[in-house]
Amino acid sequence: MKLVWSPETASKAYIDTVKSCELYHESGVAELVSAMAAGWNARFIVETWSKGGATATSIGLAVARTHTNGRHVCIVPDERSRVEYAGALEEAGMSPEVIVGEPEEVMNGLNGIDFMVVDSQRRDFSRVLRLAKLSNRGAVLICKNANSKNVTSFRWRSVVDDGGRRVVRSVFLPVGKGLDIAHVAATSGGNSGSGSGNGEKRWIRHFDRQSGEEHVIRK
Repeated sequence: MKLVWSPETASKAYIDTVKSCELYHESGVAELVSAMAAGWNARFIVETWSKGGATATSIGLAVARTHTNGRHVCIVPDERSRVEYAGALEEAGMSPEVIVGEPEEVMNGLNGIDFMVVDSQRRDFSRVLRLAKLSNRGAVLICKNANSKNVTSFRWRSVVDDGGRRVVRSVFLPVGKGLDIAHVAATSGGNSGSGSGNGEKRWIRHFDRQSGEEHVIRK
């Protein structure tokens, strides 16, 4: 099994998120992320959040969860963040599942993540991605606020490509404060692109952040 795109589910989640976020005057990030999570039928959605952050994207992910009958978990660093986050989502009619703790503690107990959103403004965002236990179906990973100074030298291969995982495509979208998105391949039963476990192909990538294009060379 691997992630399969459903345009119908994506459209429904997009419309429902527009309705749920009508009081938020943001840039469409929530609607886009919600449509992606629902369209890929994400069964386990994980995000990171900290006190003072925007919650529109979180509401969008909660909406997507209702369309996929999946699980949506938010990781926060402290109790104050938990109270603020839970209050904002409950006000929007959502019942969030929030876990308080450091990435090393929390991520170890979260298995099979197939959709993840992290905030690039947090210094530990790349560490969170590196610790994520992704689903064998593959996964979609998103860094929001990707125009942040913290991502100037960030590369997906530094947190995903470890021999067992491979980024099959990635793109930077100038939506909101920037979205850096990667699609990770399935690890079993998917398209391996190689006849044996040895001698894996090497992928060299160049990213153009101005256009959002990715140039890939396989050696």
